Amino acid sequence: MSSREEDSNSKSAERFLRLLQDSKKGRFKLYIGLAAGVGKTYRMLQETRELLAHGVDVVVGYVETHGREETVAQQEGLPIMRRKSIFYKGRMLEELDLQAVLQRRPEVVIVDELAHTNVPGSANEKRWQDVEQLINAGISVISAVNIQHIESLNYQIEKVTGVEVSERVPDKVVKATDEIVNIDLTIQELLDRLKEGKIYDKVKVEAALKNFFQKDNLLQLREMALREVSNHLMQRIDLEVEAASRKNLDKLVACINTNEKAAKEIIRKTSRLADRFRAKWYVVYVQTPEESTDTIGLAKQRHLINNLQLATQLGAQIIRLKGNNVANEVLEVAREKQATLLICGVTGRKTFGDWFKVSQTRHIIRTISNSELDLDIFLVSV
Repeated sequence: MSSREEDSNSKSAERFLRLLQDSKKGRFKLYIGLAAGVGKTYRMLQETRELLAHGVDVVVGYVETHGREETVAQQEGLPIMRRKSIFYKGRMLEELDLQAVLQRRPEVVIVDELAHTNVPGSANEKRWQDVEQLINAGISVISAVNIQHIESLNYQIEKVTGVEVSERVPDKVVKATDEIVNIDLTIQELLDRLKEGKIYDKVKVEAALKNFFQKDNLLQLREMALREVSNHLMQRIDLEVEAASRKNLDKLVACINTNEKAAKEIIRKTSRLADRFRAKWYVVYVQTPEESTDTIGLAKQRHLINNLQLATQLGAQIIRLKGNNVANEVLEVAREKQATLLICGVTGRKTFGDWFKVSQTRHIIRTISNSELDLDIFLVSV
């Protein structure tokens, strides 16, 4: 590691130390990376040593070394808490011992792999819920996640990699961080580490290179990680200086229907937009006679419920209505909530003119044409 990198890492640890000293409530620091193997866990263990050197009561609650020699070596001599063993489907598995950490009450605990799904029988279903519980109890947490696990980026990740990531972290968890750090490597450095067997066993390297670790994939993932951290920092700056120059998007309204993928994409895109402008947002679903529970299948009903739950998880308020005229109902909600932007989507078609063959979209455009409400039409990839 270069002296410049060591100096940067030391300053990062000192910033987090100041956060700890400024408040008695639990603080949250998150390391983000573009993919496995960039060094998130290594850096967390390194920071553990730095905090110990400053007299901070810090323990390693759970880290996953994946057998990587450099990371394993970083654990030596650190205060590591015993994991909780849970017997599941004929195997003994290990998880973070949440209760033990709560009883121990360190100032800071290291909890790796934020997106991890806990073994059934654990106190919480997801590790990010463990982290929230620790923070609420006044214990500060340092954790790590890869960019592909952030909920609202899921549709973009699937487009880039062709894989829908199943373990995801709600954006509210990322937004709650007091400090967020991108662990960056050049793509060539990451590929070199992979080929040298420093990320996966060498027998898995060839398959990784042909799939997730394709160069184009990694370039786009790296850009997403950099942008995520940049957006977070800019929002922090805006909050501190109360920037008055940001675009006036105070309240957003997103309109969805029972189309599973289209609705999911609209929800996630609106979530990112609301996050960017710190706007309150609503998801409106108008049930027409054609979409009554008697006329649509159970699968569509299930998809609708799942999408509304996703919207709630991402921070939206849900408004469900019944009516014959979707456009009028949606506009009435937008007026009532004093929204500044209405968001709806159309599925991919050959020309812009074809969009107006979608009756509901055409009606919405005509209905709001004489209002002060702005309209944003997303082309959704269905």
